[in-house]
Amino acid sequence: MGEAKTGIARGSSAARLAQPLKSVAATDAIEELSTLAGQYKVSGLVVGLPRGLEAQETDQTKRVRAWTSQAKSQLNLPFYWQDEALTSQKAESLKLKAQSRVGLDAVAAALILQDFLDTPESQRVRC
Repeated sequence: MGEAKTGIARGSSAARLAQPLKSVAATDAIEELSTLAGQYKVSGLVVGLPRGLEAQETDQTKRVRAWTSQAKSQLNLPFYWQDEALTSQKAESLKLKAQSRVGLDAVAAALILQDFLDTPESQRVRC
């Protein structure tokens, strides 16, 4: 959940694979997620949780938590947190931005979602 743009990815819990979908304006994210939830069989939403290098809460963390509270009130789905540490940098270093028409934010979202899919269900954190 970026300040200007938000990446959206979808994944399969059966195949345990994430796929970047698109990058949208942050102001349009809830509406776009609602549309996509109706289009795909969405069973939950994973939100990247930004924190400082020592896992401390930051202004961005507070902003994402507030956005998630708003989104939860509008979308009737379970929400989960996933640490998003260094995902944008990882996406950039993998040079996926140049290869992807969906944009860096969507690639970073797919990396966050892949981390979530790789996490055992018992260790997933529900919002």
